[in-house]
Amino acid sequence: MNILAIDQGTSGTKAIVVAPDGAVLGESTVAVAPVWGAGGAVEQDPQQLLDSVLAAGRGALLDAGAPVGAVGIANQGETVLRWDPATGRALGTAISWQDRRAVAVTRELAAHAERLEALTGLPLDPYFAAPKMTWLRRRTGAGGVITTIDAWLNFQLTGRSVTDAATASRTLLLDLDATAWSAEACSLFELDPDEQPEIVDCAAPVGDTTAFGGTLPVTGLAVDQQAALFAESCFEAGEAKCTYGTGAFLLTTAGPEAPRSSNRLAACVAWRVGGTTTYCLDGQIYTAGAAMSWLERLGLIGHAADLDRLPPAAADGGDEAIFVPALAGLGAPAWSPDTRGGWVGLSLATSREELVRAVAWGLAAQVATLAGAMRDDLGRALAALRVDGGLSRSETLMQAQADLLQIPVERYPMADATALGVAALARLGAGAAGSPAEAVGTWTPAAVFEPRMSAEAAAARLARFRAAEDALISLAAAAPSQSATSPEDPR
Repeated sequence: MNILAIDQGTSGTKAIVVAPDGAVLGESTVAVAPVWGAGGAVEQDPQQLLDSVLAAGRGALLDAGAPVGAVGIANQGETVLRWDPATGRALGTAISWQDRRAVAVTRELAAHAERLEALTGLPLDPYFAAPKMTWLRRRTGAGGVITTIDAWLNFQLTGRSVTDAATASRTLLLDLDATAWSAEACSLFELDPDEQPEIVDCAAPVGDTTAFGGTLPVTGLAVDQQAALFAESCFEAGEAKCTYGTGAFLLTTAGPEAPRSSNRLAACVAWRVGGTTTYCLDGQIYTAGAAMSWLERLGLIGHAADLDRLPPAAADGGDEAIFVPALAGLGAPAWSPDTRGGWVGLSLATSREELVRAVAWGLAAQVATLAGAMRDDLGRALAALRVDGGLSRSETLMQAQADLLQIPVERYPMADATALGVAALARLGAGAAGSPAEAVGTWTPAAVFEPRMSAEAAAARLARFRAAEDALISLAAAAPSQSATSPEDPR
């Protein structure tokens, strides 16, 4: 059975038609345009998102010239929308997962942070959906429902307001152990749990859609990063992947028991299949590809590929600049939305190449910091890291990653891990595969990066990075007026 898989992302929607052997028969991409505004605002036009889903899906089917038996849809996660559940009409713009204006809500609820984390598995941060929902409800008043945007898209396609268990676990509203909406959490955020969408499995028939010609069942739903975790065969506890896209997202499978992080990582649902839940730990870096775009705007590079054209660092590396890529605040484990990025360790001898190289090493250091936190939580070190996303094509960045992690880094061979993951879930949900491993199939890394740096040198680099990060966190704390809601937000 061929599957139409749609990955609705922040900057574009990608659709592919996937054959039973995993071959991509057709594809189509439609760009979408987030709008950045003052005060940390990042919004998206919901109609543009829906139109992109329709156009990309139809384009992929046209390109493939082959029939499909089911549809899988991956979504961008914590983006929220107010809409009319009677008519499906969007009531305003969507508030992107990148939007930081709800920091005021999280500050109000600071006294409840520990309880919310114990209940939902998530630290209290405006990155997640519920603070944005509360902020939007206060701003726009009564009327309509406010949900993650996937529920609205699913309603447009199938007539059902549903969300999958993995996406629901990204809201701060889900009882993580029960995988059901928490009345207590909803009350704290001034939200009605009855207005939230029905929670369904990630691999199961959801409803039929006629949006792509004929009638097709939708049988796979997932949030983007969990879909990539599934595609990269991270089925066992301790297996991990990192996606280097707009941000960088490190996820490690934790198994069938709901974890809680002592290092303030996000604990959430990886997927729920056949009523059985698999959990994961998640760490986020908000600016990865976005940091490369920022370097382009500054004129320091022409394209992200320029990372691989840089001269090598000096042998001792002792005088190199350090960069902390907190351009939109820090996620796990610091959870410091007010912290901003910066180079430190500069001198009159610092070159443009050194500044750019420091950004690559800073991204790798943040991922390594997250991996260390996951090691401490799970009681085991990662044996390897599987990687995907646009920046995973950078030899320089991937080698830096292997050096700082001191483990092999395995590059996923296909460009569309998220879409392939939700295709595998849809195949499973349609009954065309009997297990996750069968649904995904076998694959071989396109490249493997082995550590070249000594463990001692890697530890020294990470120590310098963490000292720089701590200094910037302290700087943000000393200047409360420069908050995440400042008009000077660099996004």
